[in-house]
Amino acid sequence: MAVKVVPRYGNTLKEKSYIWAVVAGMKLTLKNFTTNLSDTSCIPTCEYPETQPSDITDRYRGLHLLTKRDDDTVRCVACFMCATACPSECIFIEAQERTDGVDEKEPKTFSIDLLECIFCGYCVEACPCDAIRMDTGIFSIIAATREEFIVDKEKLLSHTGIFGKENSLAQ
Repeated sequence: MAVKVVPRYGNTLKEKSYIWAVVAGMKLTLKNFTTNLSDTSCIPTCEYPETQPSDITDRYRGLHLLTKRDDDTVRCVACFMCATACPSECIFIEAQERTDGVDEKEPKTFSIDLLECIFCGYCVEACPCDAIRMDTGIFSIIAATREEFIVDKEKLLSHTGIFGKENSLAQ
């Protein structure tokens, strides 16, 4: 079997210096800059957050929420399935026994570190009780400190769904 020799390109000074490639890129950038400067109506902009994006569907994953039962108790039974399924390990649950005589647990603390969360939705899929959802419609989270990005149980219970669903689902 014969060895095929492939010629190597880029041996000239022009090709080695990359100056002509940089000049060609700057020419294209300057052309687009002058076009946009002369006619600003053709620049696609979205004045977010005043104007929300129109391409967000009902299945888009936003900030998390915890749901409640009809008797206003937390639907979560602290089974740790959401924390186990989470690839970024950002869900922290501490369980306790319920005090109202029901034979199941409830979360004493339930928190999600939003800086660690990748918003994959695995926690929603893993939950056997439909206790956690991601349909709040809150897509951008702004805070000044790291502690404000850790969402606790009370905050998760205060969120409501925006896509025509109520916070408490029929069991």
